[in-house]
Amino acid sequence: MTSKKLFYINGTWTDPIEGVEHRVINPSTEEACAVISFGGQADTNAAVASARAAFPGWMETSIDDRIALVEKLRDAYAARSEAIAEAISTEMGAPIDMARTQQVGAGIWNLDGLIKATREFEWIRPLGEHAPGDRIIHEPVGVVAMITPWNWPMNQVSLKVIAGLLAGCAMVLKPSEESPLSAMLFAEAVDEAGFPKGVFNLVNGDGAGVGSQLTAHPDVDMVSFTGSTRAGRLICKSAAESLKRVSLELGGKGANLIFADADEKAVKRGVVHCMNNSGQSCNAPTRMLVQREVYEQAVETAIAAAKSVTVGAASEEGRHIGPVVNETQYRKIQDMIQSGIDEGARLVAGGTGRPKGLNRGYYVRPTVFADVGNDMAIAREEIFGPVLSIIPFETEEEGIAIANDTPYGLTNYVQTSNPEVANRCARALRSGMVEMNGQRRGMGSPFGGMKQSGNGREGGKWGLEDFLEVKAVAGWVERD
Repeated sequence: MTSKKLFYINGTWTDPIEGVEHRVINPSTEEACAVISFGGQADTNAAVASARAAFPGWMETSIDDRIALVEKLRDAYAARSEAIAEAISTEMGAPIDMARTQQVGAGIWNLDGLIKATREFEWIRPLGEHAPGDRIIHEPVGVVAMITPWNWPMNQVSLKVIAGLLAGCAMVLKPSEESPLSAMLFAEAVDEAGFPKGVFNLVNGDGAGVGSQLTAHPDVDMVSFTGSTRAGRLICKSAAESLKRVSLELGGKGANLIFADADEKAVKRGVVHCMNNSGQSCNAPTRMLVQREVYEQAVETAIAAAKSVTVGAASEEGRHIGPVVNETQYRKIQDMIQSGIDEGARLVAGGTGRPKGLNRGYYVRPTVFADVGNDMAIAREEIFGPVLSIIPFETEEEGIAIANDTPYGLTNYVQTSNPEVANRCARALRSGMVEMNGQRRGMGSPFGGMKQSGNGREGGKWGLEDFLEVKAVAGWVERD
């Protein structure tokens, strides 16, 4: 069993001051794969003090020098790509091929996008021709507590850490206790790149411990959090005492509107997207809204697509889905599937229990419900598992109304061959992101939501802006 008990504080791998051992469980086997340490208040204080001391010097570092170090980090990250993929596969259950391409690849994608955005960003800009002596200056917010989830570990770590580094912030990262091993490999890459001591720090712990200590800490200027909406509420309450800036990327319950004129692959594409990463994606299209004319055919297509999704161990190569992350998540998903049955939705694929032949590990059957009402729990609550709800609608207006009838607003999807319908839906849907006809968002596009899906944006120039303060200056004298 791997031992990873150290924290990264002030440029050094150091023993915990108040460490408590925690075992990381491999969800494919239900056995411990590593032991880490949970920090205490003294560890949190040491990491924050290190970041606070490093901030002034890092803030004054030139943009070119910051970019040069991040480029070194990119190289160090790429050199560890296989080790990071294996860690992700082991700790949270992503199949190894998917971990290599999508999970690790997300980190490279974010690094490249943020470096590009930094080069193009106008750090000091004129207010306008009417005020020739006014300048708008963007400068780093300060010391940032970064709290990341387990479902896309390198995606979220890279979006926060790289944007923070390029913006000139110092930081303390608390990765999820479910997926700490990949984050510690990322910290090794940061160390190899040679950032100044204290700019980046890592302390492991859970939300109730290190997470709460960071959000309440008086020397933390900002909290950047990705996770559940429930935890987001608690963080806002804790941070309110010191009026910290809080950036939240929370849950989702994405609607996928499939109109009668959608392309023939739209339904299958929606099912596969929903099941990807074992359904553990906040932007998964978990509500499939289908226009009545093609509803029954869509249900049959969805059944076939779900039955084609195979389930297996994360260590095995192939295009299957792996287990969900832990026993708590497994039991929640089972309860939600049973809730769908009890509320009268038509179970057309999957169901409760493990897939045939899998008696150990947190494996969930790819599940599809038809004839779902948007008032049912499976249509309203974020299940975070491979469970799809299919809901009929008659008109464009009804489809939009159903899609918007949710407390969440992260990502919605539209499938139609009519450009006017597509564009009307894109404007009417209350979500931070809309993807249409299988077109994914480009590099540098802002990721984030509305309503109870959060309030921040990550990626590209918007990701930089999340970590920047805006300063208005009058009387600026331009020098050659």
